[in-house]
Amino acid sequence: MKRGEIAVLAGASGSGKTTLLRSINGLIPHIYPGEYTGRVVVDGLVAQETPTYELAKKIGFLFQNPENQIFMFTVERDVAFGLENLGVPRPEIVRRVDESLKLLGIEGLRNRSPSELSDGQKQRVAIAGALAMGPELLVLDEPTSLLDPRTADGVVALVERLNSELGLSVLLVEHRLELVAPIADQLVILSGGKVWKSGPPAEVLSSEGLHEVGLSPPTVVEVQRRLREAGKWPHGIGLTVDAFCSEAKEIWR
Repeated sequence: MKRGEIAVLAGASGSGKTTLLRSINGLIPHIYPGEYTGRVVVDGLVAQETPTYELAKKIGFLFQNPENQIFMFTVERDVAFGLENLGVPRPEIVRRVDESLKLLGIEGLRNRSPSELSDGQKQRVAIAGALAMGPELLVLDEPTSLLDPRTADGVVALVERLNSELGLSVLLVEHRLELVAPIADQLVILSGGKVWKSGPPAEVLSSEGLHEVGLSPPTVVEVQRRLREAGKWPHGIGLTVDAFCSEAKEIWR
C-alpha cells in the first residue's frame, strides 16, 4: 500500500489476515513464536529485526477486542500508557493525550474507568492510545465486529476522517465489506495465506470467483453485476446504495 492510503484486508476465516497484521507490528515473531519465513518491511524497518517498542512508534495497532489493550484505572491514564513506557517527558505526554482525546471526541471520558464504557467508547479509547504515539500507520483488526450497525458506521467514519485530516495510512481487516469498501483505496483478498486478488474495491468485489474464496460481495455490488450481465447496467460498479439509486434513476426514469 502507498503512504496515505486506506487499504482493506479481507478473506475467509483462516486465510491469514490476523497473522499478517501481527507480523506487521512485530508481535510475530517477538511475542508469538513459531516457524517464520519471509520478511515484513514497514517504512524501511524489518519487523522481525526491530524491537516492538520501536515499531510502536510508527504503527498504531487496534486489536479486535479493545479490552485486550485497555487496562488502566482511567481513560486518561490508558491513553498515556504507551508514552509513559517510552519515557516521553510529562509536558509532551499531557499535550499528546489532550490532542488525542479531543480528536476522538472523548474529552468527557477522561476521568472515567474503561470498565464503565460502551464497546464503541472503548474502541475510541484504544484508537486514542494508538494515535498518542504519533504513528504513521494505523492497523485495525476487525474494528466493527463487536459493534451495532450505528456504532460501526461511526467508527468507519472516524477512520475516514483520521485518514483525510491527518494523512494517516490505514490498514484494516474487516468482514463487513459494505461498510469499509466505499472508503478504501485498495482492497486485498487473502486465501490460504496468499494474495488472491488486490486492487480498487469495486473491481475486486465484482470479480468472478469471489464465492470460491469464501466471500460474498455486498448486495449492491451483486445487483449491479447481474444487471450488467443482463445488459441493463451501462455504468461502472458503485459501492453504495445511494450511488446505485442515483444511477438507476437516470436509467429508468
